[in-house]
Amino acid sequence: METLQEDEEYNWREVKLPLLIPVIPEPGLERETGERRRGRDILVAIDHGPNSKHAFDWALIHLCRLSDTIHIIHAVSSVQNTVVYETSQQLMEKLAVDALQVAMVRTVARIVQGDAGKVICNEAERIKPAAVVMSTRGRSLVQSVLQGSVSEYCFHHCKSAPVIIVPGKEDGDESLI
Repeated sequence: METLQEDEEYNWREVKLPLLIPVIPEPGLERETGERRRGRDILVAIDHGPNSKHAFDWALIHLCRLSDTIHIIHAVSSVQNTVVYETSQQLMEKLAVDALQVAMVRTVARIVQGDAGKVICNEAERIKPAAVVMSTRGRSLVQSVLQGSVSEYCFHHCKSAPVIIVPGKEDGDESLI
């Protein structure tokens, strides 16, 4: 897989979420400021692991308000691969339904081709979210230094928003995916 250079354009595909998810109108509160009524953008980086689902659930419960928008980003090796795209689309549809049921927030999903750390930082620069939420695999310090870590990369290179790294689930918890 070829990695992207910092200045290169990258390939991506918007995910069409199911029509059963209604468009939530923005609340029209008179006393509130325009910023609060408009809501915030929150970027959540996901993959197919249970720790990623745990981070998504954490963001819904602890971070989201009614008028916010969650941007779900999934980095893949190729957006042209239909099997990868369809699998990722199914995961994102399930997460969008969960977001609506749990926190009543709007969801935008995007599958982006490239190196996960760079993709997340580029999307954060494009969206300018209030926060970037992601999980960690729970590797030891030595393993993450030797093998590299997407969360470490984003923590050091994402300058447009604070990065919230949600620790993995404890052993014994059931997988929610």
